[in-house]
Amino acid sequence: MLKPTALALACATTLFASGSAFAQDPIRISAELEQQVIEWRRDLHQNPELSNREFRTSKVVAEHLRELGLEVQTEVAHTGVVGILKGGKPGPVIALRADMDALPVTEQTDLLFKSTATAEYRGEEVGVMHACGHDLHVAMLMGAAQQLAAMQEDIEGTVMFIFQPAEEGAPKGEEGGAELMLEEGLFAELKPDAVFGIHVWSAGTTGHIGYRSGPLMASSDRFEINVKGRQTHGSRPWGGVDPIVTAAQIIQNTQNIVSRQIDITKAPAVVSFGIVEGGVRNNIIPDDVYLEGTIRNFSMENRAQIFEKLKTTAEHTALSSGAEAHVHIDEGYPVTVNDPSLTEKMLPTMERVAGKDKVKVNALVTGAEDFSFYALEVPGLFVFLGITPEGQDPATAPSNHSPFFYADEAALKTGTEMYVNWVFDYAAQE
Repeated sequence: MLKPTALALACATTLFASGSAFAQDPIRISAELEQQVIEWRRDLHQNPELSNREFRTSKVVAEHLRELGLEVQTEVAHTGVVGILKGGKPGPVIALRADMDALPVTEQTDLLFKSTATAEYRGEEVGVMHACGHDLHVAMLMGAAQQLAAMQEDIEGTVMFIFQPAEEGAPKGEEGGAELMLEEGLFAELKPDAVFGIHVWSAGTTGHIGYRSGPLMASSDRFEINVKGRQTHGSRPWGGVDPIVTAAQIIQNTQNIVSRQIDITKAPAVVSFGIVEGGVRNNIIPDDVYLEGTIRNFSMENRAQIFEKLKTTAEHTALSSGAEAHVHIDEGYPVTVNDPSLTEKMLPTMERVAGKDKVKVNALVTGAEDFSFYALEVPGLFVFLGITPEGQDPATAPSNHSPFFYADEAALKTGTEMYVNWVFDYAAQE
């Protein structure tokens, strides 16, 4: 892995003029820094770590930030790292975020730097892979930190670099991720005026940017319903209370929540069941049935209504059959909402960095992101960066979380430069 050096970065090759909201040309990174970002990415890819276990990754990040002269805080939300860069001029506080964790996936690519790492997950030995591109996120933000540190005197305000663990979810019985970083006071002493994030996206062509004002990614919530009946022989159903029929009625009736009780003109939503468990023998009606599912939606108001109506529907349906239903909702990630004003202000920056023809409005994404917690606290902007090479159909590319996930490293330059230009352009406008 290349070590950070005092590079004569891209400053000498750009027409950037401090104080100008939109300089003639965007700030570009040097070929040397681009290569270093690639090397960082490959090193991280070969050494992936699961959520809340990002010990090596956080050490690499912290050492880099310290060498750049930043104020560094470690062990935030277990393994998180926060770097603070104070610019040479007064101005806003701007936060840039990258997530660090990998997935319990065995890599099946033919990359020379493919992961062969393993770790324990839910009591089993599993392969570990950066199958969602978080290695790219970390490398791009490390590169942005190096570029911005070299331009420190020109920066208006303060830059907060957030290297976050456990975006994919903390292990069972643990807390983690953005929510825990905030609970531990991430924004308490130094609250950003805006927070920015990038996620690499196999559904986009390399270097293309997908953005959306307002809701972009869905909330993600898990629910459990325990249906309590009374066991009886299958030949005498009147002798007990059938939780299987009751569970079927609950599954059917809850589909009316979205289709008949929620104002879907506000935003789409879906309630899906993924687990139905009950019974041990064909001729015995059991005592109980267990249901589990997911709720996805794009409106925080609708989200609260769905929670309430799911509980009411399940309980009343069970009551009508003489059974009981106990509902537990595990609130996950909120809706990821891009602040409309911030999005509008930063759109020209995205078009300048990536090229106007490569910046498009993204469709709603039913996946979830815990960047949403930051965006509930301060205005946020979260965008997708395409990583599928030109000439390949992104629609057929292995998706994020696939063991065949592939990222075109040419996108790293675009992402790194996006972070850098957001800092200067936001400060200039404010």
